[in-house]
Amino acid sequence: HLTEACHEALQRLQTDYLDLFFCHRPDKNVPIEEVVWTMNLLIQQGKILYWGTSEWSAAEIMEAHRVAADLKLIPPAVEQPQYNLFERTKMEKDFADIFRTVGMGTTIWSPLAAGLLTGKYNDGIPENSRFALEGFDWLKDRWMAEDKLNRVKNLTSLAGDLGVSVSALSIAWTTRNPNVTTAILGATKREQLEQNLQALDALPKLTPEIMQQIDSIMGTKPVQPEY
Repeated sequence: HLTEACHEALQRLQTDYLDLFFCHRPDKNVPIEEVVWTMNLLIQQGKILYWGTSEWSAAEIMEAHRVAADLKLIPPAVEQPQYNLFERTKMEKDFADIFRTVGMGTTIWSPLAAGLLTGKYNDGIPENSRFALEGFDWLKDRWMAEDKLNRVKNLTSLAGDLGVSVSALSIAWTTRNPNVTTAILGATKREQLEQNLQALDALPKLTPEIMQQIDSIMGTKPVQPEY
């Protein structure tokens, strides 16, 4: 399936090679050895330059690196995890050994927690928003909890004190993590993208004191093991 998907992507993009090819979520029925072999072959064939994992566990990523080292193959260069002010455990705790030993890059997704960290749901669900769409009840049920909304409201107040939007503050916070290579932004309107890019202006405002205030507001910082 990986080879077929790569060929189809090359045809759709009308290009000779892909800079980066992700294996999105591991197939429990396919040995990791087979995945690493296939990705290595695609690199040797010049069809991709690098390969990465997406939504893999820390154990699966380390296993891929072990297989690559044992068989003298090319390991994954990047992982694509969810990371935002609510979802921190994987990036800040689970992947700690990975960053320390093999040093993978990351392309994080959902830095705004499905839009909750934009503040647009602070006073209810606007019409035509994602949470108002049919078929998105599962997403609304996951994020529209009173305790989460209260934290976003307090974070919105802090952002206002800093002279930035809460979305810009939230994105800037993710990119301040040295293990974040890039953040994937999603926008349906030009003004949303422009607002998100204001994270560049918000970044210098994230002093150690402000970072500590954010941790106090959110209460989501993972507890690190004592070793």
